[in-house]
Amino acid sequence: MSAFRTPRSHTDRLRNRIADGDMARVAEEALRVMDSSRGTWGGGWEQVLDQLRDLPAERRRELLLALADRFGQAGDDTEDRCRHLVLCGLISEGLDDDPLAAERHRALDDLARRQTFWYAARFDVLARAELAAGRPLAAHVVAVVRRAALDACRAADLTELARQLTDPVLNVGEAWAEQAMRDATTPNWQVLLRHLLTATASKPTAKWDKGARALLDTLGPDAVRETLLSWLALVGRPRTLPLEPRAWDPDINSAYDPYNATALRGLAWLVSLLPPHPGTARALGALVETSLRKVAGVGPRNPKVANAGVVALARMDSEAALAELARLATRVTYKNTAKLLDAALEARATALGLSREEIEELAVPAYGLTEVGRATHRLGEATALLEVQGTRAVLGWRNAAGKPVKSVPAAVKRDHADELKELKTAVKDIDKMLSAQSERLDRQFLARRAWPYAVWRERYLDHPLVGTLARRLLWTIDGRTAGYADGELRTLADEPLTDGTRVELWHPVGREPAEIVAWRDWLERHGITQPFKQAHREVYLLTDAERATRTYSNRFAAHVLRQHQFNSLAALRGWRNKLRLCVDDSAPPATRELPQWGLRAEYWIEGDGEEYGLDTTDSGTYLRLRTDQVRFYPVDAPENSAHCYGGEYAMWLRDGQDPVAPIPLEDIPPLVLSEVLRDVDLFVGVSSIGNDPTWQDGGPGGRFQEYWTSYGFGELNQSAETRRLLLERLVPRLAIADRCTLEGRFLHVKGDRHTYKIHLGSGNILRTPNDQYLCIVPKSDPAAPRTGYLPYEGDRMLAVILSKAMMLAEDTRITDPSILSQL
Repeated sequence: MSAFRTPRSHTDRLRNRIADGDMARVAEEALRVMDSSRGTWGGGWEQVLDQLRDLPAERRRELLLALADRFGQAGDDTEDRCRHLVLCGLISEGLDDDPLAAERHRALDDLARRQTFWYAARFDVLARAELAAGRPLAAHVVAVVRRAALDACRAADLTELARQLTDPVLNVGEAWAEQAMRDATTPNWQVLLRHLLTATASKPTAKWDKGARALLDTLGPDAVRETLLSWLALVGRPRTLPLEPRAWDPDINSAYDPYNATALRGLAWLVSLLPPHPGTARALGALVETSLRKVAGVGPRNPKVANAGVVALARMDSEAALAELARLATRVTYKNTAKLLDAALEARATALGLSREEIEELAVPAYGLTEVGRATHRLGEATALLEVQGTRAVLGWRNAAGKPVKSVPAAVKRDHADELKELKTAVKDIDKMLSAQSERLDRQFLARRAWPYAVWRERYLDHPLVGTLARRLLWTIDGRTAGYADGELRTLADEPLTDGTRVELWHPVGREPAEIVAWRDWLERHGITQPFKQAHREVYLLTDAERATRTYSNRFAAHVLRQHQFNSLAALRGWRNKLRLCVDDSAPPATRELPQWGLRAEYWIEGDGEEYGLDTTDSGTYLRLRTDQVRFYPVDAPENSAHCYGGEYAMWLRDGQDPVAPIPLEDIPPLVLSEVLRDVDLFVGVSSIGNDPTWQDGGPGGRFQEYWTSYGFGELNQSAETRRLLLERLVPRLAIADRCTLEGRFLHVKGDRHTYKIHLGSGNILRTPNDQYLCIVPKSDPAAPRTGYLPYEGDRMLAVILSKAMMLAEDTRITDPSILSQL
């Protein structure tokens, strides 16, 4: 590569070469210009290029041939070859000579395998040259030009070129778009596709809707719905034409094509104008979730499309659409989309004269269930039995004689295909809604809700779907605690409780230990598995250390957490957080606002590490956090903030505001303190590097070795203590009970090769002799071991500990080479 020179020095040298009349030397100097400018023909470099373009046609033809002779110097790099071809294209404008046509065609094909190209490199010149030669651009070349024209720093001529490329209508490479173009076989369907591409605003205008309704009237709503839903079902599928990412590119093959994303937004709006149908609401809900799935280096796939899905659902006046909005509100954590969902539900609640909480309760459909957790459907001589079993719906079958059969009867597949499809769809819908409603109920402890008895029975206990969760929880009815068993609400003494006036969700805070234990026994006696921890819920009472610090808790300080896992979990639990970047910026602590209590909880955190790339992602986001205090403030107090990579938190005061002191922990209601600290304990328990067996080497430079060891084998936190109490009752019932004992912080398991100690907090393992560490990495979603009755769902670490115990009790049967090498 030649030494870098300024455009002016190149101008002088090029003028001299031109004056000499030696086009070979002019070509050499032109390539040096291209090298120095890195193919950027703007600013001062444009003047250098003008000297070449002002040459007489014959001289330019000589220069073009000289450059063509030197094309081999460009090597195999796509961008180097394209830059050489662009130089040739700029010089040859107006000439008939095309000595590098084949090379240009190949270079465009290579370029089209990229997500985009830099507009200043003028690669659009290659596309214009192809068009000028009378050769239409290949579909995948059109796609990359369109994507490049959408970049923020696009040039006007590139935008104009993209505007001229009208065929194909959508970009190839995505399954849904290619199916849409195959289906759009008539002029009206083509008009519909082009109308979708005009959805460039955040919400549809009256003019846009008018055009869309005219198309629906012409094509027929039923035909449009069937076709559009088939397209939506393909959104998010793997690309049909994978792109080739460069080293610094994010995961471009998992992101949406940005050009097609505009059409997807229009597609969502168009669907919302169709007559109400459960399938449209379901498809829009899936579009929102698919569009918010995280993509490495990008974040959510396409929030604009997700927001369009929410806008579309909000425009639909149907129970199914309201149900999707309510379900998504419990699942979506992306801030802007969550705000749209909140606004949509608030607007619907206001229109109906209800509270936000009431609209969420009324939004839960029955999904065809005719009684709590159950429905039967007669399909010919067979009977389908749809039942909710724990966290999922199950579809079973009985033949004409009423006997259970394992698979769908052939006659049902043949004669009732549509009804079968609806049943299978209902199973999926129920599974999604059960998860959403379980999370909603788990958040009710801090909601300060109370229900009139009749309303509660209708919306909770006797609701066909919510009832499957509510009947596994404990409730306080006019001050008396009751659970549902044997077809009735019953007290601790199993006496029926048939009426009441006011109902609240039971919480163990403030209860006597004997009462809590008694209710745990009651649940076990009746074989009830709660959808989340309630009777076994951890209670976090004020400690002497917290009384001494008075305004803050250090109970969960000095931990090292995986930042992205913490951020996702915090959002699911209703906390607001900002990812810490390794830049000169500040951020507030992770906060949870509790307006019902007039409080705001804060968890102080900071980014960990200093080395960019080792302690951060490629985009500069910290991989890990260090934790500090938990504090409480009035909900409207000014916000605290600190530098992303550490330092003191300070209150940001504006417009003459006075600082607000933190609230003493003794003044925080015990229920609030317990639930907030439980959230924080969950964040640490799930996100800490200490519970990850792959961190046994202490991470980068071994600097986390001490923390990993102290956390992975140290004192148990509150949730681990709860786990220990449960294991005391559970272990004697296991098939391996004679090989297991609980001692302190560990479950001891006697195998044939060694004896093992499994830590009840982290799941880490030590083996005899000498407490040697044994690394067993659990699967991301391990199958629950057959342990018999469990009193609650959702403790993944309990499942991990039990599965490890069962494996190690029969250690002579282990075949995994990575484990055997350690034994």
